[in-house]
Amino acid sequence: MLSAQSRFLGWARIGLARVGAGLYIEGRRRWETSGEGCRIGARLSPELGCSPLQIFYFTLVAALLGLTNRGRFMRFLLIWGNQNMSNMPLFVFFKDTRNVFRADELGLEIVHIALPTLLALVADPAASLIDTAFVGHIGPVELAAVGVSIAVFNQVSKIAIFPLVSITTSFVAEEDTTEPLSTQEQVYERLENATFVNKEMEVLKPLVDSTSSSITIDNTEMVKPEHVRRRIPSASSALVIGSILGVIQTLFLIFAANPILNYMGVDSGSPMLRPARQYLTLRSLGAPAVLLSLAMQGVFRGLKDTKTPLYATIVGDAVNIILDPILMFALHMGISGAAIAHVFSQYLICLMLLWRLNRQVDLLTPGVKDLRIGQFLKNGGMLLVRVIAATFCVTLAASLAARQGSTSMAAFQVCLQIWLAASLLADGLAVAGQAILASAFARKDHSKVVAAASRILQMALVLGIILAVMLTVVLKFASRLFTKDINVLQLISLGIPFIAVTQPVNALAFVFDGVNYGASDFAYSAYSMVVVALVSILCLFLLSSSHGFVGIWVALTIFMSLRTVVGFWRIGTGTGPWGFLRK
Repeated sequence: MLSAQSRFLGWARIGLARVGAGLYIEGRRRWETSGEGCRIGARLSPELGCSPLQIFYFTLVAALLGLTNRGRFMRFLLIWGNQNMSNMPLFVFFKDTRNVFRADELGLEIVHIALPTLLALVADPAASLIDTAFVGHIGPVELAAVGVSIAVFNQVSKIAIFPLVSITTSFVAEEDTTEPLSTQEQVYERLENATFVNKEMEVLKPLVDSTSSSITIDNTEMVKPEHVRRRIPSASSALVIGSILGVIQTLFLIFAANPILNYMGVDSGSPMLRPARQYLTLRSLGAPAVLLSLAMQGVFRGLKDTKTPLYATIVGDAVNIILDPILMFALHMGISGAAIAHVFSQYLICLMLLWRLNRQVDLLTPGVKDLRIGQFLKNGGMLLVRVIAATFCVTLAASLAARQGSTSMAAFQVCLQIWLAASLLADGLAVAGQAILASAFARKDHSKVVAAASRILQMALVLGIILAVMLTVVLKFASRLFTKDINVLQLISLGIPFIAVTQPVNALAFVFDGVNYGASDFAYSAYSMVVVALVSILCLFLLSSSHGFVGIWVALTIFMSLRTVVGFWRIGTGTGPWGFLRK
């Protein structure tokens, strides 16, 4: 006699089989309908004012809704088509897909902003790599000490840098868009004054000596707009906040160096403690210059000028590389020379950016009331929460990998660095999207907003696909460059599919961040990241305990996928700053 459990399992199998058969039949019927719908829609696409690709996605939606009858489908397609499907929020993502590689005005604007940003992002890690190579010639203890100190400095800086740069870019782009109106008014006023003075001179001319005839007033020289510096209060606000945060970071790292290094695993009896403290203390003196430079980079990004930060970064990094061997080996200063070289290069970058920015922007505001300190702190607090949530997920993943042993941690570290380095390429598109969208939103140019958002997201998807293909091919042969340990290589081979396949998702997630910041949707970015982080943390604990190394990467894939989903959701539903899409 069968037990109750066996009978229950038998009924469950029969039920699942029936459900599966029904789903197969219904799915096949809807798939056939969608195919017929695509053929009908392709013929109607010119009359509907949308592309065949939009027809394809729209047909799939109709099939999923159960509109399998030919007549119902035709009525559905014609009704919604007459309303112009391109105006539906969901179809923003598929707008003008044929123009994704077109070198028109928008495409060139994106490239001119994104490419220098990408090169600047690559320049710093390259210089740090060369810096590390010089330190490695001193000894393994010094190399490990410098590695820990750099990790501490970067993590502390990241907390302040990301919110400051992101908010500065959006605020400056908005003010730069509205500022030319006030500048034109000033120019017209100066023209009127110049004209009035010229008329007075004409009246007084017969009464003055001939020597005074050399006194002329050329109103065209008096009011050349290119000599009028822009008045952008957000630029001054960013510099003030960057300076304060830099000083706070310097004091914090100097006085809390020992406990921080102890927390990082450098105990009081470790031979790394003294060189690590020495390097971290000297390196912290450059924190004000670092934060000021990045604040000014945010200003230049808002002005859509990413070439100036690139040139300054290249010069500064070159000076750092030249000074390293001189101070470290010629003057026998060791790792102190490496720290001093880096600090000097950061102040050099800061001075170059400040000199250039002062020629374009009036940095001295009339009063404290013109500074947007309150808005910076409010939105910066939101983005700070977002940074902490995102960083915690990645840090937790590393911690869970470390608990599985040194082999798992070594493989995870290699995979993580490749994963993040490849995804970093999308940051250039994110910066371009933020600057262009912030200006378009400030002008209320919704057509430019839709065109820019769709183009940048499509370019991000293409970039992600290209990276996925490249990493799939390259990592099969290049993984041995990182290690020769067979066990580590075996785990890396398990992580390669996740690294490669998630590149399109990662690219979209990073670009969605730029799109949200360009729309000044900081609150949604913060709250959605907290929700995504909570779900991802739960997945990390569950999957790492059940599937080990692979489970961690499945959870990280879920983390990035959810980030992309919340980006699609905000625009696709036409909520928040995207409410105009529903009109």
